[in-house]
Amino acid sequence: MTKRVCVYCASSSQVDDKYKMAARRLGEILSENNIGCNYGGGAIGLMGELAQSMVDHHGDITGIIPRFMVERGWDNPLVKEIETPDMHSRKERMVQDVDAAIALPGGCGTLEELLEIITWKQLGLFLKPIIILNVDHYFDPLVAMLDKCVEENFMSEQLKKTWTVVSSAEEVLPAIQQAHGWEEADSHKYASL
Repeated sequence: MTKRVCVYCASSSQVDDKYKMAARRLGEILSENNIGCNYGGGAIGLMGELAQSMVDHHGDITGIIPRFMVERGWDNPLVKEIETPDMHSRKERMVQDVDAAIALPGGCGTLEELLEIITWKQLGLFLKPIIILNVDHYFDPLVAMLDKCVEENFMSEQLKKTWTVVSSAEEVLPAIQQAHGWEEADSHKYASL
């Protein structure tokens, strides 16, 4: 049973409304299903939309944010906050005690977080489902690059089971339920590939 998830998403306020709508809808779905959420703690962009939606629907959302961002006023006063000493600690804390990691569209920070959690799963450090919410084909180039890694033998074909790609917020929870977490032995088996 899914009780809490980590959501990676953008802080840019300049993005198209279709991405904001997906973030709001995801927040609504999580709240309606009593699923808590850890996110990056921001108040603008998709972070702000996700947080506002969860607050509006009485959901449980916690912002995980490094101290220097709080000092710059980038945190969200509407949500519970956990302050970390640095970015590395933030990323570790975001996935503690969660049942899945979900990536909404975003820039370098979101892509870095997504690729890191995929790597952690490959190494057996994170064994939960990873869901890529591919709003309007945003992640198609990344998925193609990951496929290229497999084609060129930089990754095992087996590692493509590490993540699940969906196109709408409504598909996220069913994808989490259907995802098969790797057994610890399997994750070690593929860690060197």
